[in-house]
Amino acid sequence: MSDLITIDHITAAAERIAGHVLRTPTVASPGLTAHFGVPVTLKLELLQRSGSFKPRGAFNKLLGLTPAELAAGAVAVSGGNHGIALADVAGSLDVAATVVMPESAPQRSIAACRAAGATVRLTPDMGSAFALLDELVAGGLTLVHPFDDPIVMAGQGTVGAEFAADAPDVTDVLVSIGGGGLISGVATAMRDLLPGVRIWGVETEGADAMARALKGGSPVGITPTSIASTLCAPHVSQLTLDHVRTLVEDVLVVPDADAVAGALTLAEEAKVWAEPAAGCLVAAATQVLDRVGPDARLGLVICGGNVTTADVAGWVERFAVGPLPRRPAPATH
Repeated sequence: MSDLITIDHITAAAERIAGHVLRTPTVASPGLTAHFGVPVTLKLELLQRSGSFKPRGAFNKLLGLTPAELAAGAVAVSGGNHGIALADVAGSLDVAATVVMPESAPQRSIAACRAAGATVRLTPDMGSAFALLDELVAGGLTLVHPFDDPIVMAGQGTVGAEFAADAPDVTDVLVSIGGGGLISGVATAMRDLLPGVRIWGVETEGADAMARALKGGSPVGITPTSIASTLCAPHVSQLTLDHVRTLVEDVLVVPDADAVAGALTLAEEAKVWAEPAAGCLVAAATQVLDRVGPDARLGLVICGGNVTTADVAGWVERFAVGPLPRRPAPATH
């Protein structure tokens, strides 16, 4: 089993990246509280620089590199948000960056990486993107992995440390899973700081690498098909799988249509513009409440907001969905 990161790693990361990232707001959501019938608190990580939580891990990694590693230039593979973050972070530190992305990555994300000064290399799919990444690292570039790195993971864990400090009464926290770096860090922090809290992972169908790894007992390769491109890791790692197996209650998988409906629900009920990668949490919250009962106090990590109105309009038309229905009030006797 991999060595798990600890709260000490996350505390050190918080000290290192302080002043480089935002301490994003934690807010109660009256709209979602009415929607679900239990208190709901949101960690608004979509307000982080570059529109997602990803700069936390990128800064923690780059600020810890040697001058020679920095001079070689950084490289990452990404379905969107990790690449945008690396481009932003590397640009602010005057480090050359290369981002490898599948052609299916959102055009907005590709343009954002280039606008921040990164070189973008496009490949036919995510599997070939990881293959090109390996070639570039072998050629001398410095890897900033999106999830299979305890330093990156500790940076992402600062989300959980902040959430625990700002919302100590949450009982059940839902976190999206792509490769598993965010949930690994958040679970490490919150389970240490709030003993007894339950952490739930959420994936979309066609981006369910963690659920499949849990079922099979080890990381397995998948061919991602979900419209939630930022969750479309072609595999998780042994490191993230071990964290999830140890610290996470369960991993729930929801259809793309429900993730889009969840994003619409966030917009209408919480007044928050988020990706389907965050919308899937709203769709999964009902499953969590069905399992834990009406005394829950939910926390949702709203991981990113890098989606266009055209994207959302297209998905709404494709799936013919609207916001999710309100959860019925429990029967009283």
